[in-house]
Amino acid sequence: MLKHMEKLAELKRAKLLALSLLLIAAAIFITTLALPPSPWVGALKAISEAAMVGALADWFAVVALFRRIPLPFVARHTAIIPRNKDRIADNLGRFVEEKFLDTPSLVALIRRYQPALMLGNWFSQPENARRVGQHLLQVMSGFLELTDDARIQRLLRRAVHKAIDKVDLTQTSAMMLEGLTRDNRHQKLLDSLINQLIALLQRDSSRAFIARGIVHWLETEHPLKAKLLPTEWLGEHSAEMVTDAVNTLLDEVTHDRTHQIRQTFDRAVQKLIDNLKSDPDMAQKADNIKAWLKNDETFNHYLGEVWGDLRGWVKNDISSDDSRIKQRIAEAGQWFGETLLRDDALRESLNEHLEQAAHRVAPEFAAFLTRHISDTVKSWDARDMSRQIELNIGKDLQFIRINGTLVGEPSACCCGCSRRSPRCCICILVSNDTIRTIALINIPQGGRDDAQDFPLAEPTRRRAVLPGGVNSV
Repeated sequence: MLKHMEKLAELKRAKLLALSLLLIAAAIFITTLALPPSPWVGALKAISEAAMVGALADWFAVVALFRRIPLPFVARHTAIIPRNKDRIADNLGRFVEEKFLDTPSLVALIRRYQPALMLGNWFSQPENARRVGQHLLQVMSGFLELTDDARIQRLLRRAVHKAIDKVDLTQTSAMMLEGLTRDNRHQKLLDSLINQLIALLQRDSSRAFIARGIVHWLETEHPLKAKLLPTEWLGEHSAEMVTDAVNTLLDEVTHDRTHQIRQTFDRAVQKLIDNLKSDPDMAQKADNIKAWLKNDETFNHYLGEVWGDLRGWVKNDISSDDSRIKQRIAEAGQWFGETLLRDDALRESLNEHLEQAAHRVAPEFAAFLTRHISDTVKSWDARDMSRQIELNIGKDLQFIRINGTLVGEPSACCCGCSRRSPRCCICILVSNDTIRTIALINIPQGGRDDAQDFPLAEPTRRRAVLPGGVNSV
């Protein structure tokens, strides 16, 4: 509001200055009419007359932009901005689209400023990384507050249930398994599992666990034999035999890519994929799982408790001054920035992806922004828009009036000083947006009294100022 008042005051001062200069020129002109003829009175009269012509012409040019001037033949060419509001809106939107949002301009902008490098420099500053962390915490806090609302919780629950309904568990699982079997990746998974089993069996705790199992089996299934035989010794040695046998088998599977166990594993995986794709029983089981996920009260109650605990922990953490989440986000942001600065290939790749995104997104984004600009300007009231434009640039436009007044004065002097010019001297003057032509038409010399009307020229009997102001004696 304060800025608005300041602009309004500046506009009023500029208008007052332009009007004052016009009134001064008019006062001088009227004064010269009352003075006795003399060379300097004639010169002063011509100068003030030219100043008034320039001031009035530029006043018309400036005012015609914003308001209607009720003059015959020209009124329909005034109030230019209010009359052409919609056309201005369309042209403004088109100008922004063609000059700022076209794809080549956006790509050139990306190449010029290297956003990946700028991003790296910005994120590598600890203060900036902390600021990002703080903003993300505010977003998280707002989201958590939102989820406290029972209506939002119901909405989220319905959204989750709808998402579960849309998921085809059998087909999705089949696709995942097919992806897993591509290039024998499932065999690599089997190798990893075998290595984990070998490492597990080599532990003393695993052998002791197997020994206890054997002893327990003897005491349960053969209690009489257990009393007669050294069960502890049998258990330990049996555990060693079992683990050695299993290790030998697993080692064979590891080194033999065509082992029977591997082939059996291949067939089992492929059969599972086929069943997931076409077996009605599998589809029914998948539907039962989805129904259980949605309707089982115990499971949903458990999920609710887990979510409540997690939400409470996050809220307590982000409200503390030494938030661990904030620290982790800041550390991640700083690491990202430093990585971008170190890795030239990563920066180049990121910039290339941004350029590709500009090619894909720029046309739609430009069209959207163009429509937004055009529709917004069209929705404005024509008079309000005109007032706002005048308020913001009207002060500078008033200097057109001021310049018209001031330029008119030396113009008259320049044309008057062309006393040694050809018989017909024409001066074409450009004052801002108005072209004025002042012609001094020299007629064969007459008496001295005639020359006093315009003393700076050759003695004349007639002086004319062509359009822009017409003067005659």
